[in-house]
Amino acid sequence: MSAKPSKQLETFENPNPDRDYTIHIEIPEFTCLCPKTGQPDFAVLKLDYVPDQQCVELKSLKLYIWSYRDEGAFHEAVTNRILEDLVAATNPRFMRLTSRFNVRGGLYTNVVVEHIKDGWQASPSITLTHDRYHHGI
Repeated sequence: MSAKPSKQLETFENPNPDRDYTIHIEIPEFTCLCPKTGQPDFAVLKLDYVPDQQCVELKSLKLYIWSYRDEGAFHEAVTNRILEDLVAATNPRFMRLTSRFNVRGGLYTNVVVEHIKDGWQASPSITLTHDRYHHGI
Protein backbone atom coordinates (compact mmCIF):
# COMPACT_ATOMS: atom_id res chain seq x y z
CA MET A 1 0.00 0.00 0.00
CA SER A 2 1.53 3.31 -1.06
CA ALA A 3 -0.46 5.66 1.18
CA LYS A 4 -0.39 5.81 4.97
CA PRO A 5 -2.45 7.79 7.47
CA SER A 6 -1.05 11.26 8.09
CA LYS A 7 -1.79 14.30 10.23
CA GLN A 8 -0.28 16.54 7.51
CA LEU A 9 -2.92 18.62 5.72
CA GLU A 10 -1.83 20.03 2.37
CA THR A 11 -3.37 23.04 0.66
CA PHE A 12 -3.42 24.73 -2.73
CA GLU A 13 -4.08 28.32 -3.77
CA ASN A 14 -7.72 29.31 -4.04
CA PRO A 15 -8.35 29.77 -7.79
CA ASN A 16 -11.01 32.45 -7.08
CA PRO A 17 -9.99 34.34 -3.92
CA ASP A 18 -12.03 37.44 -4.86
CA ARG A 19 -15.33 35.55 -4.65
CA ASP A 20 -17.11 33.99 -1.71
CA TYR A 21 -18.15 30.46 -2.59
CA THR A 22 -18.81 27.36 -0.53
CA ILE A 23 -16.97 24.07 -0.78
CA HIS A 24 -18.96 21.12 0.56
CA ILE A 25 -17.20 17.84 1.33
CA GLU A 26 -18.89 14.73 2.73
CA ILE A 27 -16.78 12.11 4.47
CA PRO A 28 -19.02 9.06 5.00
CA GLU A 29 -16.45 6.67 6.49
CA PHE A 30 -14.92 8.44 9.50
CA THR A 31 -13.89 6.10 12.31
CA CYS A 32 -12.21 6.54 15.66
CA LEU A 33 -12.28 4.54 18.87
CA CYS A 34 -14.40 5.08 21.95
CA PRO A 35 -11.95 6.22 24.64
CA LYS A 36 -13.92 4.30 27.30
CA THR A 37 -14.46 0.91 25.61
CA GLY A 38 -12.01 0.88 22.70
CA GLN A 39 -14.85 -0.05 20.35
CA PRO A 40 -15.03 1.68 16.97
CA ASP A 41 -17.22 4.74 16.51
CA PHE A 42 -18.46 5.53 13.00
CA ALA A 43 -19.54 8.92 11.69
CA VAL A 44 -20.39 10.89 8.60
CA LEU A 45 -18.52 14.19 8.54
CA LYS A 46 -19.83 17.15 6.55
CA LEU A 47 -17.43 19.99 5.91
CA ASP A 48 -18.60 23.31 4.50
CA TYR A 49 -16.22 26.20 4.07
CA VAL A 50 -15.69 29.50 2.31
CA PRO A 51 -11.99 29.57 1.43
CA ASP A 52 -9.82 32.65 1.63
CA GLN A 53 -6.38 32.17 0.06
CA GLN A 54 -6.01 28.38 0.52
CA CYS A 55 -8.14 25.28 -0.12
CA VAL A 56 -7.57 21.87 1.46
CA GLU A 57 -6.14 19.24 -0.90
CA LEU A 58 -8.47 16.21 -0.92
CA LYS A 59 -5.93 13.36 -0.88
CA SER A 60 -4.25 14.84 2.20
CA LEU A 61 -7.69 15.25 3.79
CA LYS A 62 -8.43 11.55 3.18
CA LEU A 63 -5.13 10.52 4.78
CA TYR A 64 -5.72 12.93 7.68
CA ILE A 65 -9.19 11.49 8.35
CA TRP A 66 -7.75 7.97 8.14
CA SER A 67 -5.25 8.87 10.87
CA TYR A 68 -8.04 8.85 13.48
CA ARG A 69 -8.99 5.22 12.86
CA ASP A 70 -6.97 3.83 15.79
CA GLU A 71 -7.23 6.83 18.13
CA GLY A 72 -9.53 7.06 21.12
CA ALA A 73 -11.54 10.28 21.15
CA PHE A 74 -14.77 11.67 22.51
CA HIS A 75 -17.08 12.87 19.73
CA GLU A 76 -16.98 16.48 20.89
CA ALA A 77 -13.19 16.54 21.20
CA VAL A 78 -12.42 14.94 17.85
CA THR A 79 -14.86 17.20 15.98
CA ASN A 80 -13.30 20.31 17.50
CA ARG A 81 -9.76 19.05 16.87
CA ILE A 82 -10.44 18.35 13.20
CA LEU A 83 -11.94 21.82 12.75
CA GLU A 84 -8.95 23.43 14.50
CA ASP A 85 -6.48 21.57 12.29
CA LEU A 86 -8.37 22.48 9.11
CA VAL A 87 -8.59 26.14 10.14
CA ALA A 88 -4.86 26.20 10.95
CA ALA A 89 -4.05 24.75 7.52
CA THR A 90 -6.41 26.84 5.37
CA ASN A 91 -7.32 30.00 7.34
CA PRO A 92 -10.79 30.09 5.74
CA ARG A 93 -13.30 32.92 5.84
CA PHE A 94 -15.85 30.49 7.28
CA MET A 95 -15.81 26.80 8.13
CA ARG A 96 -18.41 24.46 9.64
CA LEU A 97 -17.81 20.82 10.50
CA THR A 98 -20.74 18.57 11.35
CA SER A 99 -20.14 15.08 12.69
CA ARG A 100 -23.06 12.65 12.76
CA PHE A 101 -22.05 9.62 14.79
CA ASN A 102 -23.90 6.35 14.33
CA VAL A 103 -26.08 5.00 17.09
CA ARG A 104 -24.41 3.58 20.19
CA GLY A 105 -26.46 2.38 23.13
CA GLY A 106 -29.61 3.86 21.62
CA LEU A 107 -28.11 7.35 21.26
CA TYR A 108 -27.06 9.35 18.22
CA THR A 109 -24.55 12.14 18.66
CA ASN A 110 -24.29 15.12 16.30
CA VAL A 111 -21.62 17.76 16.90
CA VAL A 112 -21.47 21.03 14.93
CA VAL A 113 -18.50 23.39 15.25
CA GLU A 114 -17.81 26.61 13.37
CA HIS A 115 -15.07 29.12 12.66
CA ILE A 116 -15.67 32.65 11.35
CA LYS A 117 -12.67 34.75 10.35
CA ASP A 118 -12.52 38.12 12.12
CA GLY A 119 -14.20 40.79 10.03
CA TRP A 120 -15.76 38.42 7.48
CA GLN A 121 -19.48 38.67 6.80
CA ALA A 122 -21.46 36.29 4.65
CA SER A 123 -23.01 37.61 1.47
CA PRO A 124 -26.79 38.01 1.67
CA SER A 125 -28.70 34.87 0.71
CA ILE A 126 -30.69 34.83 -2.49
CA THR A 127 -33.81 32.70 -2.52
CA LEU A 128 -35.41 31.81 -5.82
CA THR A 129 -38.94 30.49 -5.60
CA HIS A 130 -40.65 28.41 -8.24
CA ASP A 131 -43.55 30.88 -8.74
CA ARG A 132 -41.33 33.93 -8.94
CA TYR A 133 -38.97 32.33 -11.44
CA HIS A 134 -41.66 31.03 -13.81
CA HIS A 135 -44.01 34.02 -13.68
CA GLY A 136 -41.40 36.71 -14.31
CA ILE A 137 -42.12 38.59 -11.09
